[in-house]
Amino acid sequence: MDDHTLAAALAHEAGDLLLAIRDQGGAEGDRQSNELLLHLLAQTRPRDAVLSEESTDNHIRLERDRVWIIDPLDGTREYGEPPREDWAVHVALTSGGTPIAGAVALPAAGLVLHTGTPPVLPAPVGGPIRLAVSRTRPPACVDHLLTQLDATLVPMGSAGAKAMAVVRGDVDVYAHSGGQYEWDSCAPVAVAAAAGLHVSRLDGTPLRYNEPNPYLPDLLICRPELTDTVLTALRDS
Repeated sequence: MDDHTLAAALAHEAGDLLLAIRDQGGAEGDRQSNELLLHLLAQTRPRDAVLSEESTDNHIRLERDRVWIIDPLDGTREYGEPPREDWAVHVALTSGGTPIAGAVALPAAGLVLHTGTPPVLPAPVGGPIRLAVSRTRPPACVDHLLTQLDATLVPMGSAGAKAMAVVRGDVDVYAHSGGQYEWDSCAPVAVAAAAGLHVSRLDGTPLRYNEPNPYLPDLLICRPELTDTVLTALRDS
C-alpha cells in the first residue's frame, strides 16, 4: 500500500471509530483515535516517526526524514455536539519537512479527501469572496480581510473542516493568525495543495513541518486565482 492510500485508509478507519463512540465524548474520542492510529502506523510504517497532538513529543522525529503528523480528532468541541459535521481526522506524511501525502476525513459527512486521488477544485462561483472563520474565535487577520476584500464570513468549526471547505468550493479563503500547531494544518495543506490551491504562511512564505517547535503562527489556504489579491490585502494590514 502506497503512502497516499495508507493515509486515506487510516483517516477513514479512525473516522469510523469516532462515529461509533461519539456518545462517549471528545476526550474518549481523542484517546481511542490516537491509540488506533499509532497502532496502525507502527504496524505498517515501523521505521517512520510520528508527531501526534495526543502524544508526548518524541524528538527522535527530528532525526528522521519521514514523519507522520496526525491529529486524531480535529474539532473536539464540534465532535461533542452531534449532529455537527465540522470535525475531522488528519493523517499526513512529511519528508524533509514537506507534506508528501495526506488525508482529511470528515466522518460525519461521509468523506475522506486525500492526495492519492486529489479532489477536483470546483469552478469559481462569483460574488463576494467567502472567508472561512472560526465560529468561536475569529482570528485578527479576518477583520482586515473582511474590509479589504469586501468579503463575507462563513463560520465553522475545526481547522480541517475550514480547509476542506475551500477544497470543496464552499468557501474561497481560509486565513488563520494567532497560532496553530503542525497537526492542525499538515494534512489539510497536503490535500489542498494536491487540489491546486495556494498554501502558505500569511506572508506568502512556505509552510515547514517537523520543526523542533511544532507551533505554526499562521496559515493561508485560498483559491489560486485569489492568491495575489489575498496576499496583497494581508501585506497592507
